[in-house]
Amino acid sequence: MSADLPAPSDDRRFVAAVLGGWLFTALILLAISAGDIAALRFPDADDAMRIVEVRDWLAGQGWFDVAQHRLNGGAFPMHWSRLVDLPLAAVMLALRPLLGAVAADRVAAVLVPMLTLLAAMALVASITRRLAGMAPVPLSVLMIAFAPPLLAQMRPLRIDHHGWQIVLTLVAVRALLAAPSWRMGALAGAALGALLTISLEGLPIAAAIAAIAVLVWAWRPVDARAPALAVALFVTAALLQAATRGPAMWAPACDAMAPGWIAALGAAAAGVLLATAVARLGLPARLAALALGGALAGGAVAALSPACLSGPFATLPPRVFRLWYVLVREGRPLWEQDIDWAAVTIGLPVMGLVGAVRARALAGDPAIRARWTLLIALQAAAFGIAIMVNRAGGTANALAVPGAATLLLALLTRARRIDSAGPRIVATVAAFLLASPGQVASLLTLVAGTTDAAAEAGLVAHRRACANAADIATVGALPPATLFAPIDVTPALLAATPHRAIAGGYHRGAAAMDTVIHAFTAAPDTARTIVLASGADYLVACPGMNELDLYRFTAPQGLWARLERGERVAWLRPVAVKGPALAWRVIRPLQGPPANP
Repeated sequence: MSADLPAPSDDRRFVAAVLGGWLFTALILLAISAGDIAALRFPDADDAMRIVEVRDWLAGQGWFDVAQHRLNGGAFPMHWSRLVDLPLAAVMLALRPLLGAVAADRVAAVLVPMLTLLAAMALVASITRRLAGMAPVPLSVLMIAFAPPLLAQMRPLRIDHHGWQIVLTLVAVRALLAAPSWRMGALAGAALGALLTISLEGLPIAAAIAAIAVLVWAWRPVDARAPALAVALFVTAALLQAATRGPAMWAPACDAMAPGWIAALGAAAAGVLLATAVARLGLPARLAALALGGALAGGAVAALSPACLSGPFATLPPRVFRLWYVLVREGRPLWEQDIDWAAVTIGLPVMGLVGAVRARALAGDPAIRARWTLLIALQAAAFGIAIMVNRAGGTANALAVPGAATLLLALLTRARRIDSAGPRIVATVAAFLLASPGQVASLLTLVAGTTDAAAEAGLVAHRRACANAADIATVGALPPATLFAPIDVTPALLAATPHRAIAGGYHRGAAAMDTVIHAFTAAPDTARTIVLASGADYLVACPGMNELDLYRFTAPQGLWARLERGERVAWLRPVAVKGPALAWRVIRPLQGPPANP
């Protein structure tokens, strides 16, 4: 039987390993998250905003309308894609007649991330099997279960786009590792096109995958995978842009797919096709054609979207940049993270590279050696991106699993050969520790983090503190109104109440963000002018949240610092709400009598 056609028994073992590992991991995640699921406490503000977006769409908001109309009056469209809304909406629509809207929404917020996890596990296991056979597959699934940067994007209630980005990256990688054909190249390109449509955050890894595939082809142009990838990437991105943006598809943007980026993909694809046409002229001609395509791609962005050359955050107001953007850790480099999380992030990728290099060196089959070479290049690229942008750690960990699992299998095999039970047990434990340092770091982090939770989240200035942004939900008892709330709790507020808000942590609404930050850090008299101009009916807050602690530290005489100390402000009247959340009614000046004509 051909090596590309595994035995049926292997297929059954593969399915059993993936499903068994998934059920094991899912049960653990569900047990850990039970309290959050019951209270619908989302792990991140973007997850709360995602459920709001899907609910509004199902309630009648247009497919092409991705503005949040309860946030600053819908003054700006979100840069998100409806593609991520589709699976959530499908589950919600299917279950609402049976369970009701509240329960159906909760089930969707749990089920969709779990299915994303299943897809990721199946793909990583398939990549491992393609490279090293069936033996390390169960270990690869097990290692996913203990990879925190990966599970962080696929746990219950984590419904934003990051999990799907990882899955689509894995689809592209698996397609490139398949038997060479234009169909597999097209599949890889389509996956990358969908990845970029979901979020332009995926541009670095998509560009790296495409560049590596094209350079491999340029070195040895024996199949049509790379040209098919380039064309499919361009066509898929263009079609999805039209399908998800509609009339707004021609609007310029630096943070989402837009004409400038589409044109760049088209220029790059044209360069690859030109390289195909001159392929017989040798490597220099192929590289020259690819370089021309790259230059045209850069020129397209510069001509159609020149502002994008400075990045999507270049125009943020200084206050927003200083007190929000640079503090969003997921978008910052690895060296700015806490050392324990940095160790968790890079531990598995390092061992994955070691394992992959070892497996390549030991491979006797040139085809298998070539596959390992390709994966090593992709791993190295993902690792480099994760060092520069922390949110990419999940992808780097996923791509590291095949190499790490292969290394772990080799270490365990050696350990089993030890005759004495004691040394054999020690060697087995050491093998797991050596092959998975990220998991060890995560366990140490967990133990260290349980030392004194009350000191972190129990009391603030002798007042109960919010443990989670969802604690703001108690202000839902107030009559529907416009609330002046901190940026980080606004999505949870919109998800749990009928209220409107001024700003959330979304850079397209930078002016509104600046308004909120300025008011909370300004002197009370200045803040009064800002809050009144916003049209807010109430000012609400959640003591103990990082954002408000930052405001207090930055402006110890500012509005929030004084309110947290219990000082009274003449234009704010305290309103009783349950729980640790605080609320004040904004007192507006009485309207004077009309002027005499």
